[in-house]
Amino acid sequence: MSGRLYIVPTPVGNLDDMTFRAVQVLKDADLILAEDTRTSGVLLKHFDIHTPMRSHHKFNEHEEAPKIAERVLGGEKIALISDAGTPGISDPGFMLSRECRRIGADVECLPGATAFVPALVASGLPCDRFVFEGFLPPKKGRATRLAALASDPRTVVIYESPKRLGRTLRQLAETFGADREACVCREISKLHETFHRGTLGELEKFFTVNQAKGEIVIIIRGFDNNHFKL
Repeated sequence: MSGRLYIVPTPVGNLDDMTFRAVQVLKDADLILAEDTRTSGVLLKHFDIHTPMRSHHKFNEHEEAPKIAERVLGGEKIALISDAGTPGISDPGFMLSRECRRIGADVECLPGATAFVPALVASGLPCDRFVFEGFLPPKKGRATRLAALASDPRTVVIYESPKRLGRTLRQLAETFGADREACVCREISKLHETFHRGTLGELEKFFTVNQAKGEIVIIIRGFDNNHFKL
């Protein structure tokens, strides 16, 4: 009898965002795969979850995915979580999901937390059509990708680290135009959640002076879609 791989979203900030179903799936699983067992250990302790846990991250997923998929096919219920948010969205998870599907093992993804959706919806920028880029290439292909996104009519969503935010905003202003409207969203669902709205030029100046901290989502209005003002 086939088991199942459960892809389980975990809170990106507020632990109250954890769903009842997610807690129950983690309690019922035979094994939990975690991006960082120390980080996830805090979550499991909070919800009184005692399921065995082991590491599954970008450094071992190539080797581990086929082995885990075979265990799922053999009847085990295995849950995959990342440090925060939905596995596979800028976190490990795709390879294991693909391998399970390839050999015929069941995969189920629970709905739940991810940072870019609340950032996009609360930004005040159009959210009916958008392109999610995750983290941009750090070097090779970065300029080419930015040039392609600059002419995309959809709202653009990007993840970025605080230490690279100023540089990225400068590159965005140069490529998209300093007058393109955007929003920098910080610490979604956490105590110090903030939204900074303005043009890319204004945001670059602000974050050159003010050092950002925490998780960052950048939302940029699509090309030729500037008839609404913030």
